[in-house]
Formats: sequence, C-alpha cells, structure tokens
Amino acid sequence: MTAAQLTDRQPTDRQTTDTHCPYCGLQCAMTLSGTSASDLKVGARRFPTNRGGLCQKGWTSAEMLRHPGRVVTPLVREGAELVETSWEVALDRVADGIRRAQAAGGKDAVALFGGGGLTNEKAYQLGKFARVALGTAQIDYNGRWCMSSAAAAGIRCFGLDRGLPFPVTDLSSAHAVLLLGANPAETMPPFLTHLVTAADAGGLVVADPRLTPTAALALEGGGVHLQLRPGTDAALALGMIHVAVVDGLIDRDYVTARTNGWEDLWSIACQWFPDRTERVTGVAASSMRRAVALLARARDTERGAYVLSARGGEQHVTGTDTVSAFIGLALCLGLPGNRGSGFGTVTGQGNGQGGREHGQKADQLPGYRRIDDPAARAHVAGVWGIKPADLPGPGRSAYELLDALGQPEGPTALMIHGSNPVVSAPRSSHVARRLGALDLLVVCDFVLSETAALADVVLPVLQWAEEEGTITNLEGRILRRRRALTPPGQARGELEIWQELAMRLGQPAERFPTDPEVVFDELCRASAGGPADYSAVTWARLDAGENLQWPCSPAHPDGTPRLFLDEFSTVDGRARFVPVDHVGPDESTGEDYPLMATTGRVLAHYQSGAQTRRVPELAAAAGEMFVQLHPDTAARSGVVDGEPVDVVSRRGRTRALARCDGDMRLDTVFLPFHWGGLGSANLLTNPALDPTSRMPEFKACAVRLEGMR
Repeated sequence: MTAAQLTDRQPTDRQTTDTHCPYCGLQCAMTLSGTSASDLKVGARRFPTNRGGLCQKGWTSAEMLRHPGRVVTPLVREGAELVETSWEVALDRVADGIRRAQAAGGKDAVALFGGGGLTNEKAYQLGKFARVALGTAQIDYNGRWCMSSAAAAGIRCFGLDRGLPFPVTDLSSAHAVLLLGANPAETMPPFLTHLVTAADAGGLVVADPRLTPTAALALEGGGVHLQLRPGTDAALALGMIHVAVVDGLIDRDYVTARTNGWEDLWSIACQWFPDRTERVTGVAASSMRRAVALLARARDTERGAYVLSARGGEQHVTGTDTVSAFIGLALCLGLPGNRGSGFGTVTGQGNGQGGREHGQKADQLPGYRRIDDPAARAHVAGVWGIKPADLPGPGRSAYELLDALGQPEGPTALMIHGSNPVVSAPRSSHVARRLGALDLLVVCDFVLSETAALADVVLPVLQWAEEEGTITNLEGRILRRRRALTPPGQARGELEIWQELAMRLGQPAERFPTDPEVVFDELCRASAGGPADYSAVTWARLDAGENLQWPCSPAHPDGTPRLFLDEFSTVDGRARFVPVDHVGPDESTGEDYPLMATTGRVLAHYQSGAQTRRVPELAAAAGEMFVQLHPDTAARSGVVDGEPVDVVSRRGRTRALARCDGDMRLDTVFLPFHWGGLGSANLLTNPALDPTSRMPEFKACAVRLEGMR
C-alpha cells in the first residue's frame, strides 16, 4: 500500500471521537466522525505508531459497525435452531448450566476462553470472574497462540516480557533491522514507515520461507532475504551466532559486562558451521554472513540495529527456544538494553500485550504475576477481598483446554469471549467436535462466527466504537478506547454480563463493577508491584494525552518507554544466554506427505476473518482461499494454476485455489488461515505443543497435494 493510500481518506465532519483501530497491536490512532453507525466515517490521526496512516482494514473498520448480520439480541438453542430470547432467559440458562456442571463435576467443570482483542478492563475482569465467581482454574485465551513463545523467551532471557521494550519510533532511525517471521507489509502496513531508513540503507533483513511483500521490500533496497525451510529458524540463529564469532563481530565487552551464560550457548553454536547451517536451513552461508555484518556495521557506526521476531519463528514446538536463540544473536552483538538498538517481538492482536498481562492466561494473575507465587496470590486476593487459599491454581493452556472439553475429568461447560477457535485452533475439526461434546457452550460475540453458530447460548456484545476502556499496544503504551456510538438493539458489554452472572451465582454486585474506569482503577491496584505495573496510570492522565508505557508506578510515574538501559529484570540485572539447539518440526516430510505447509496472513484479512470476511471491500480484495506453491511443485503434483486443489495432512484436508509463484521454495506451500469451512487452513495444522509456552505448531506441518483432475 502506497503512502497516498495510507493518508488520502481524511474526515470532514466536525463531530468527532478520537480512538484507536480495533485490529492489530500497532493500535493506529483514528478519528470517528458522525452520529450513527450508518454515517460513521473513519479518519487517520497522527500518532507515533502510525504517523497519520491506516491500512485497508483500518479504513474499512466502520463497516462492521453497520453490518446487517450483526447479532443484537440474545440467542438460545431450541433443537437445531438458534432463536431470539430475552436477556433474562439467556442469562438464567447460562447460570443454570454453570450450576449443573459444577454440581456434577466440581468447580473446574466450567471453563472460560478469552481473546487478545478484549480491553484491559475486560481481560482483567474475565480472569477475576473465572477465579472468584466460578472458582475455576480452567481459563486461557487465544493469545496463547500469538505471543506465548516470545513471552516465555523474553522472561527467561531478560526477566520480563514486553513486546517492544522501546518505543516503535526508535526503529525509524535504525540502519539495520532483522525481521524473523514477520510480514508487516501485509499484517500492519503503517509499521513500514518505521523501517524506511533501514530499507533505504540496504539494512533490512527478512527471515521467512516466502518472498513476502516485506522480503521483497528488503531486496528492493539492497537488503537480504533469508529464505529458510519452515521449522529451521533456531538453526539459522545458531549459524548466525557462529558467523558473528568467527568473523570477529561479537561485542565481547558487552557480553562480559551485561550477560551470563555465553559459554553454554557457544558450546552449541560453535558446531553450527555456515555450511552445516546452509544444508539444514537452505539459506546460503554468504547471505548469513551479510546479514550479521549489516547488524554489526549499524551497531559500530551507532546508526541503530534491531532484531525483531514474530509468529513465523514462534509458532513451532520449538518456538521458545527459537526466540531464545535469536535473543542470543542480539546479545552477542550487544544490542539489547542500549539506546538506539535492541531486541523485540511484534505483537499481533489488538490488545495482545495487555491481554496477556492481567489474568486471562491459565498461569497468571494481574500485573503479569505468576498464579503459583504465594506473594502474588496474597496481593491479588487482598484486592479482590478473598482469601489467597480460595484462588485456584494454574489451569490448562489453550489447546489443552479445548482438547479436554467433554472428556473425562474435562470441562462440560465453556464460555468463549472474543475468539473463534473453530477456525483459529490447530486441528480445528477436532476442536469443533470437542465443542459439540459440551453440555453448555456460551459464546459472547457481535457476529455469528463459525464458533457462535455451534453455541447453546449467544450473547450479543459491544463493538470497539461502542465501549470505553483501555488497550496496551505492542510497545507497552496504554491507550484509551472511546465510545462514539450508542450500541444497537439489546447488545451489552461483557462487564455487565459478568456482573449479572456473578449475582446469579451468589456474588455481591459491587465485586464486579460495570463502569470500566472503576474496573481499570482496581486493575491498577492489582497490578501494583508486579512486572506489568500500571499503578500510576489513570484515565485522567490518558485523556490528557500523556504517553504512558508500563511499568508506570510511583517509582516510575512517567512510565518507562525504554526498558533495560541500566539493567535487565533478572535477579542479578544481567541478561541470560540460554543454551538451545535446533530440533526441527514435530513431524517430517516423507513419501506420503512430501511438502511442508506453513500458514500466515494476507493484507485484507485479520485473524479468523470473522469480521473482515463480512466487509465487502476486504473480501473482494482478498479473493478466495488459496494455496501458494512453486510451479514445478504444482506440475509434479498434477496441480493446475488457478484451479482447486486439496491440501492433505495427517489431520485433514483443505480445499483451496492453486496460486503458482516462482519465488516459493520447492519444498514449501503457504496457506492463509482466515477462511472457515472446507477452506480452513487449520484443518491441517499440528497441535503439537512447545513444552514451555504451550504454543501449537501452526507454522510447519507435512502435507501432500491432490489435484481435482
């Protein structure tokens, strides 16, 4: 998308509301103009993250607010049909189902599944509702499939996870940026404005199995595309560390002064000679050397060098180790914790950062505290007015939770908020069957997604422009979401829904307030002293225009734009090299499944597509579900360009249109994951889990192609 396309749709109406885009973690600033959904217009607003630009999804975001298929009345299942009902009837049915489930199977018979698009207030209250009103440990969310590997690696290497531990604008002056498995040209186009300097300097390096638009941008500027085989990312990092040492590019003074564990990692990396790395990854040794040299040269000339990871390298059974290896590369080059350089991870979902900080993960309490930490339990229990012993312990991770539904010892009732796992979960047909085995499935949504269509109760909730709250973007910046419209029909906010249900389950109403500002104030108290400390943040400060990045506490009243400048958040203040090795994907290719499939996004769609597939402009731009493959691969498989083809894995098959591309690897095919039904990429994907983060292996599964002729 050109600069003109990013900036040419400015509003003319005078009545406006300043808010932020409902989509990705960049959280571009926008202005809404108009008095109703029918005449609402979107305009870009200058802000550090987007600099006055929006992508196609942002420009069309108002379309969902007036979509004729919007769910605005509670629905309950009567036989095979979902029929309209009153809130009283719908909530009574939910509460009765919860009571029956827990009477038969205990507290953990009821589970909750949240989303990375919920506001901070809703993410916080969802975790509180689970642990206080329901007393269940069974809560997790779709962000487990987004940032969990990067978060786990950041915590073990730096002692803290914040996607970007520096303002995104710091990237704008960098002359070298390595992107691991990131394609912001399609996933968050305004982010490209921060990479212009690196691209123009020939210092943009993209590690990706495909020649994506982002990789093409790197090559156009004289940068490097490291076109690796899916699942070999850790080997690439170890090979690049080897190059840094052998070519004399390691920053030994930094390693000595600011890190621990270098020798342990080097004992592994020393075995990854460039020619060995080339054989495993398919990346030329010369390309690796050039990429490392670009980072080191930018560092030495103080022109800025960064290493950034994203889902392409993280959504593997070895995702945590892979990110740890690339952190190791950044550390040996002396980048993290220095102004003008660093390591970061690019958060995908709209509130992917805030969503994982305040308690909707199975193992966390608000403030990014561990739920098994006695001090954390005591602090949060005190804020909630309960005994620490009454808090449940850690529950199942996202896929493990879904896999357990309706099974012996598993939940028999589930409430889903802001997620569409029938499309987004790995091995999605199995997940749909598990949902079908429940006694009660409740979905809170504003569209009848593939998951909502299976529900026993559908509760209509608010969209982004109809609610107040806060979100936290990819750089840890806390932002205000503002209400511009009156909600349609009978749609209600989740805070109100949880209060109504909590009261039906015997909780006092005041324990679950419905005013989001009151909830935020409580969140801040609960986060106080934790890694993600919001205790000095107020809505008044945010409304006054202050830019506040956590930790923001009495000790850091103006927030902390740049972390780790003095020390890392480890016990001794030093970053840790973690000794990791290349393992590879959970399953290998072979005679029956000769190709490796990887998944990702396209420009016009977002996540499971539940929203964007309903916007005509976006649906037309994206076209139909496709599989991208090399022409020679197509010819060997009897596949014709532009014709339907079945992509088959050990778990299922997906129907797609063949899209031949001579820049693809011969051993790799690519499928976008935004479509449902027979065109769902996640019918194929492997639910094998990273042992640390519990991230499924979305990005590598063995497949074969079956042509339709």
